Amino acid sequence: MIMQKPIPRRRFLRGSGVLLGLPWMASMAETMAAAKPDASGSQNGDPQPPLRTAFLYFPNGVWEKDWVPQSEGTDYELSPSLEPLADLKDDFLVLSGLDKKHSHGGDGHYAKTANYLTGMPVAKTTGKDISSGGISIDQLIAAKVGNQTPLPSLELGIDPVISGIDSNVGYTRLYGSHISWQSPTRPIAKAINPRVVYERLFGKRMKTSTPEARSYQNLLDYVLEDARLVRGKLSRDDQFKMDEYLDSVREVEKRIEFATRDQSHRERFEAERDRIASGHALEIPETGTPGDFRQHIDLMLDMMVLAFQTDSTRVATFMFANDVSGRSFSFLDGVHGGHHELSHHENKEEKIAQYQLINRWHTEQFARMLRKMKAVKEGESTLLDNSMIMFGSSFSDGNRHDPDNLPLLLAGRGGGTIQPGRHIAAQDQVPVCNLYLSMAKRYGLDLERFGDSEAELTELAGT
Repeated sequence: MIMQKPIPRRRFLRGSGVLLGLPWMASMAETMAAAKPDASGSQNGDPQPPLRTAFLYFPNGVWEKDWVPQSEGTDYELSPSLEPLADLKDDFLVLSGLDKKHSHGGDGHYAKTANYLTGMPVAKTTGKDISSGGISIDQLIAAKVGNQTPLPSLELGIDPVISGIDSNVGYTRLYGSHISWQSPTRPIAKAINPRVVYERLFGKRMKTSTPEARSYQNLLDYVLEDARLVRGKLSRDDQFKMDEYLDSVREVEKRIEFATRDQSHRERFEAERDRIASGHALEIPETGTPGDFRQHIDLMLDMMVLAFQTDSTRVATFMFANDVSGRSFSFLDGVHGGHHELSHHENKEEKIAQYQLINRWHTEQFARMLRKMKAVKEGESTLLDNSMIMFGSSFSDGNRHDPDNLPLLLAGRGGGTIQPGRHIAAQDQVPVCNLYLSMAKRYGLDLERFGDSEAELTELAGT
């Protein structure tokens, strides 16, 4: 059932400072059915869902033999590290053979992470005159389409920014904390507190100190009356969709509420502030961040999905951890030790086995996010269909710190412009910036090149 008088696409639920965007619904788009999408990925009146893009980063590379599939094309078999994506095989591309030639100089980590999304040379510095070599691709896209959404872009992470100097290599540790750069000298601060992210997406916190005002469960309550009025104007399918969406927001609120109350982990960190972990001082988490970083990651990725679902932004980045992360993965059966230490496996079987389990765990988190996006219907397509979600690391083997043959996956159909379900194996050191140029073109950016690109990666479209 389509309503005769559909409500506007850019519709928000309002109440007491809360501004809750609604997901894409057919009932909202019918009045603009005759409008045509422009080349930027936005739509004049939004008759079709917009194009979204995210870049997800995990540190310390991969064990390549368990990451890169043995064969190419559509009939390839998933490698052990990619097996958690088995049910999503038709929804993503495996990209191998893409390189960053400007990362061959410098240190093992910082000169490779800072240019994860720029592809250009990183200036060696202890903190003065920093340079990532250029604007990052996410910010270039945001400059094109960011004025069409409440937030131009959304930068998320788990770890706080690390300053100071890594005396072993003579680089500022700042480089390891950022992948998003507004300019070569200006990194974009990433949000690591779920509460702060929630406020950016759905409204500011009440200024009073009453328990009701502090409760995130009540923030959704403020807009429910407005939601009931809007719901009556929707088709039955869209009413069900709206109910699902509000339930998702409520679930996130409850999880943030729990994380805010349970701050016992901060006391443990305070008591051990002088302990050294993997060469870095132990970091005190922000108030309001979950004690379990697995829950932290789940929350941040879920809010990214909600941000895309409601068209709060169309561009996002996420860092599973800062560069040179020594985080312990002992919660995984068979893993004993920190991530960075195990990535320096020295070709020892016992270390490689643990390193591979960590790689696989990161893939599982990516798969979980993709399933959520695939479950969000947008007309005849899905949120995942209307997205480009890149997942990878800034170099390949963690022991060699090799910036060639980057471990990269690209999920989604780019609004129908990408044919997933394949392993594309580039030959002869193809710049990763060819991929970035191709993604930018899908937003209508009139570019001859990006970074050190040589041409578009035309294989994305298939045959």
